Amino acid sequence: MFVSPSLMRASRHCVLALSLTLVGTGTVSAQQADAPASFADLAQAKLPSVVTITATSASNERSGEEEDGGGPGFGLPPGFPQFDLPPGTPFEDFFRRFGPGGNGEGPQQPSRPATALGSGFIIDPSGYVVTNNHVVSKADEVKVVLQDDREFNAEIVGTDPKTDLALLKIDGAGSLPAVAWGNSDQMRIGDWVLAIGNPFGLGGTVTAGIISARARDIGAGPYDDFLQTDAAINRGNSGGPMFNMAGEVIGVNTAIFSQSGGNIGIGFAVPAQVAQPIIAELRETGKVTRGWLGVAIQPVTPEIAEALGLDQQRGALVAQVTPDSPAAKAGIEQGDVITQFDGQQLEGPRELSRTVAQADIGKQVGITVLRDGKSRTLNTTITQLEETLSAEAQPQGESGSGQEGPLGLTLAPVSPEMRKRFDLGSDANGAVVVQVKPNGPAAMRGLRPGDLITQAGRQSVDGPGDVANAIKRARDADQDHVLLLRQRDGNSIFVPLPIDGQTG
Repeated sequence: MFVSPSLMRASRHCVLALSLTLVGTGTVSAQQADAPASFADLAQAKLPSVVTITATSASNERSGEEEDGGGPGFGLPPGFPQFDLPPGTPFEDFFRRFGPGGNGEGPQQPSRPATALGSGFIIDPSGYVVTNNHVVSKADEVKVVLQDDREFNAEIVGTDPKTDLALLKIDGAGSLPAVAWGNSDQMRIGDWVLAIGNPFGLGGTVTAGIISARARDIGAGPYDDFLQTDAAINRGNSGGPMFNMAGEVIGVNTAIFSQSGGNIGIGFAVPAQVAQPIIAELRETGKVTRGWLGVAIQPVTPEIAEALGLDQQRGALVAQVTPDSPAAKAGIEQGDVITQFDGQQLEGPRELSRTVAQADIGKQVGITVLRDGKSRTLNTTITQLEETLSAEAQPQGESGSGQEGPLGLTLAPVSPEMRKRFDLGSDANGAVVVQVKPNGPAAMRGLRPGDLITQAGRQSVDGPGDVANAIKRARDADQDHVLLLRQRDGNSIFVPLPIDGQTG
């Protein structure tokens, strides 16, 4: 995507007045009626509650948003497009944090301690401050600068990298002006919002815009549920508040989409309905606990729905079940489609991930699954997600597949030679992918040599013949795809492979 620098510098948020003409109706919504001719009163009231965060690290590994023009705190290949998000999480695969530069040259070795600048806001008069985890994650020292220029050392009460949130505490500042949380679920696309922060070290900067979209999944992980805004957010805004017109915090500014390092009108905030309980738990215990079910899941695509004979494209397809997990004890199997969790209907993997994470530890829940076209309810007890485990219910992208002949795939039985050639485990069983035709249907679905096909058409695979038989059954049933279970590096995922050579 190319953006003209002149367009990037143009302000689109200078609101002088609002005139409203309605055609065909005599009503005006509350949000429209309350839209101000000026944001001055709101900004004046909330500016004292917004602070500047300075995080210093003595190591060469930088933290947060560097002020000195150096590269970001992690290495990326030259020319990698600039997406501003924290490292050490799936964000890193698709986005770059709010760091300066934009030349894709990777980190530079600083000759002095690395200093990061971010934003935050006071949620309690006693000195509790909310910011982003990536602003303070590698810091040896954290300072909070108030609107009146007073500076205080800050204690990190707790952090949650999975949602990129952190809670700080400062002492000795007296009673401070605090802000209140609002209800982000009530925000609609098109509602006005105000952002206050510390972009480029310019503390107390106010920008305005609207909610551009809701429930954005930007590839960060299983808990993605971002608010998108066109209010100007730049590096240094991380951790700052997003206000509704009532002056309540409805989001924590966290990320921007940019190929230049500057604002282009696409920013993301953690919704208050996600952030508020996380911050409350950090304040109470210093850490966040989440429920764990023990499944790897993926979306139900149209091809998968057709291959499974499903009438609706919803729910979460179970690609893998962790042994001795709550899911395993409930009897959940690979290939099940989870449609309800604890009475809540699920549209896709993200809903399951968030619902499981928020479930009470030790609670017995009912889980409704579709198996072989029939619905059944299974019961289990939710346990706590340990940090040593993979993230619960991480959605997995579509990949890999296998077949023969016109599908551009050559399979072989699991033999001692194949085990040695592809480093397969002693318990490996199925059909081994030994060759994939470039640009063929199998290659288009991501299959590669060394992959192991363990199921085809929901039947176990002991060798290439079982895959061929599954393809024949699918053709006889007038299906366009056969569903394969591909195993790679110990992880499994279902992949719908077109059986007549099409790659659509």
